[in-house]
Amino acid sequence: MTESKSVLENVLDWLHQGYPEGVPRTDYFALLALLKRSLTEEEVIKAAQSVLRTSDGDTPVTEAEISGAIQLITDKEPNPEELHQVASRLASVGWPLAAPAR
Repeated sequence: MTESKSVLENVLDWLHQGYPEGVPRTDYFALLALLKRSLTEEEVIKAAQSVLRTSDGDTPVTEAEISGAIQLITDKEPNPEELHQVASRLASVGWPLAAPAR
């Protein structure tokens, strides 16, 4: 992470590099779970709004939809395979697998 960029800015860079075409719906929950390990809930919402799209591909996911997904995550974690798939994709573009110190 560079000194001049915030954690959120770096996360957005990694997300855009790892998912240049946008995040597929199958990766939503695992991605949000990984983000939740490194960011505040407000930062997760901002990051998710930047990269997640609804099924029509054009409409941004709403804050309410993201908050609902975060609630689902706190109720049930994605399975290890889903987490590994998303973590591997983001690691390929420099995502730190350990949560950064805040």
